[in-house]
Amino acid sequence: MTETLADPAKVAVVSPRKRRRARRLPLWVPAGVVVAMVTAAYTAPLPHDPRVPGAAPLAPPDGEHWMGTDKFGLDVFSRLVASAGVDIPLALSGMLISLVIGVLLGLVALHRGPWGERVVRALDVFQAFPLLILAIALVALMGNNIENVVAAIAIINIPRFVRLVRSEGLTIRESRYIEAAHAIGASGPRVMFRHVLPNMTGIILAQASLAVAHSIVVIASLSFLGIGINAADASWGAMIQTGAQNMTTGQWWVSVFPGLAIFLTVLCFNAISDALQDSFGRARQR
Repeated sequence: MTETLADPAKVAVVSPRKRRRARRLPLWVPAGVVVAMVTAAYTAPLPHDPRVPGAAPLAPPDGEHWMGTDKFGLDVFSRLVASAGVDIPLALSGMLISLVIGVLLGLVALHRGPWGERVVRALDVFQAFPLLILAIALVALMGNNIENVVAAIAIINIPRFVRLVRSEGLTIRESRYIEAAHAIGASGPRVMFRHVLPNMTGIILAQASLAVAHSIVVIASLSFLGIGINAADASWGAMIQTGAQNMTTGQWWVSVFPGLAIFLTVLCFNAISDALQDSFGRARQR
């Protein structure tokens, strides 16, 4: 038998970018994992009370305690699930506040007047400080309650939205349809909110997902240092800190499981960001 060769003209050439897109997870997969984690934290019947010791300290994983217990006798699995209902909503709340403020400041920075220059100069000064160190300082000064943690998360995420909106807006502002809108007498705010901002929706949402992932790490870092959420409340960072000193003696489960939960959550939000970029990129190409 002779093998027929395909016509080179009919062979579809797949770009490396399209191949990378094909390997990425669809949006509903990571989003479903995050929703399931938060839903389980609020509705799932936990096998043990996450705040009441009920077993021997540092018991290894078994049929009764699926992920073992910590040094206080608290069930690691129950605290792991409960922590998802604390850390993820905190990260989302801080992101939403920073998104609204950052987008508005970014639009102000697009203006050629003095207010735009002031926002840019203030952003340059703000960026001189390491953001994690700034978050630690803010929470340490204001107190380690939930409101102050959300405020710190919002403050350190504002610059990323300001930079994004300004950089994207500078490109969109030179487009011909923006010039046409000005030519027919559209006011500056109308152009910004009717024409410029809608064309940045996709990349802003993708950046928002990355901001949540970053916020999860910051919240865990604050809790690990003991200046984040109150110790009585379940938090992945506090769980890692509780079991860190027992890693060398073989009680690995106290820190490893919450560390894997942080890894999975950050991975999901990064995947959501990639899926949003692909989705809005395809829509723009049409």
